[in-house]
Amino acid sequence: MKLAVVLDCLDAPALVPFWAAALGYRHVASVPGFEVLATGDERGAPTFVLQQVAEPRLGKNRMHLDVHPPLEVGVPALVATLESLGGRRLGEPVTELLDVLGIWWQTMTDPEGNELDVVADPGHPLPVA
Repeated sequence: MKLAVVLDCLDAPALVPFWAAALGYRHVASVPGFEVLATGDERGAPTFVLQQVAEPRLGKNRMHLDVHPPLEVGVPALVATLESLGGRRLGEPVTELLDVLGIWWQTMTDPEGNELDVVADPGHPLPVA
């Protein structure tokens, strides 16, 4: 079974750099109204499609992505990269599962306000207070 994640957005081409950096994917295709990102290998990861729509997003996302950067990249570096591409942090790092699961995350938005979490798995440094 093949899986694709589709994100409705107002300006699909403008979001390509942000989501390519967030996911570690590369831009593989442009067709009118769609931008397609993929891993470029056979990892079995879903294709990510930016679908341009006319109506703006209303309210909170009902679903969001959790991005788990590798240890060598780290959460602070990825967050900084995404901020440089128009993303923004929502609040402070969330540490409620640090003691139980050893994870923490930073909630962010892309340039259009779609939410994602950049997650530090066990072994990542603790968030800076």
